[in-house]
Amino acid sequence: MTDALDKAKRVVIKVGSALLVDGAKGEIRGEWLDALVDDIAALRAEGKDVLVVSSGAIALGRRVLGLTTKHLELEQSQASAAAGQILLSSAWADALARHGIRTAQILLTLGDTESRRSYLNARETVNTLLKLGIVPVVNENDTVATTEIRFGDNDRLAARVAQMISADCLLLLSDIDGLYSADPGVDPDATFFPVVEAITPEIEAMAGISRSGFGRGGMITKLMAAKIAVGAGCAMAIASGKIMHPVRAIREGRRCTWFLARETPAAARKQWIAGHLAPLGTLVVDAGAARALRAGRSLLPAGVVEVEGRFQRGDPVRVVNGEGREIAVGLSAYADEDARRIKGHKSGDIADILGYRGRDEMIHRDDLVLR
Repeated sequence: MTDALDKAKRVVIKVGSALLVDGAKGEIRGEWLDALVDDIAALRAEGKDVLVVSSGAIALGRRVLGLTTKHLELEQSQASAAAGQILLSSAWADALARHGIRTAQILLTLGDTESRRSYLNARETVNTLLKLGIVPVVNENDTVATTEIRFGDNDRLAARVAQMISADCLLLLSDIDGLYSADPGVDPDATFFPVVEAITPEIEAMAGISRSGFGRGGMITKLMAAKIAVGAGCAMAIASGKIMHPVRAIREGRRCTWFLARETPAAARKQWIAGHLAPLGTLVVDAGAARALRAGRSLLPAGVVEVEGRFQRGDPVRVVNGEGREIAVGLSAYADEDARRIKGHKSGDIADILGYRGRDEMIHRDDLVLR
């Protein structure tokens, strides 16, 4: 099963608070972080994109603010996150800098993944950073999240990010080495599952409760994350992070649980576009554009002769030929007003027409499904 990681082009690694932060001291476990960063550097040396989803801001910040009570009020958690985020981002930046790797911090809330515009902006930001050779470090924006709009754990946040950037592999580093039929800390006869091919009700019933003093996730949230990840074509592993070089250990065959994806991220995304989105507008294209689409190319503004309906950037639209026959469906890179202004024009003219430099394509081929 290490093939899923070996063959992956884009990897998301989730790190929990209990692994990264020394609970007694409220400080970063520097030696452990350095070992993990060595693993990240090894992945990048193979040409893989790596993104980290890191907990720890609240655990670090509460020490700075002198908050010693076991359970923090929401406002105290937000204040702790504000103080701890500086320490957390600095720790990652310093550790990665040892390998000459640059990093950038991204803060997200659940609302950011549900708002189409915020989702697209976050996706493009991450993709740009990865193209520039940066390792993005993502965390839930606890300083503004509330009990109603928060992920509640970084397992699902990691899965949403993996889905957002079409990652091939998601590694959840945890205080447990995989999925068991029961809590192995309570039942020594619990059965370990090295591979899960489908998340059935029986599998979900095996989820337990987190015993971690700092982490907010348990096996329940990890299974929720697995559903999101594999549904997006991303294989996922639950593995122990309590050892040094945890990613290397996975690659060397150390025990972990793999959740299998039945299709690639690209195929899963196309299936989602084709079957789960209702088109909000229509782009009428000329014969040349129709031939280009059938040849596997993107739809350029020059090939669009008419724009119908009201839609925003990232919304689904139909693509029809001159006879009105639907030939494709896809996600528009422009809102309808801007699409009307640039239709029929060359991509090089977009900046002069709109006053900003958007994408060259009206619909990129990765966001388009032929009918």
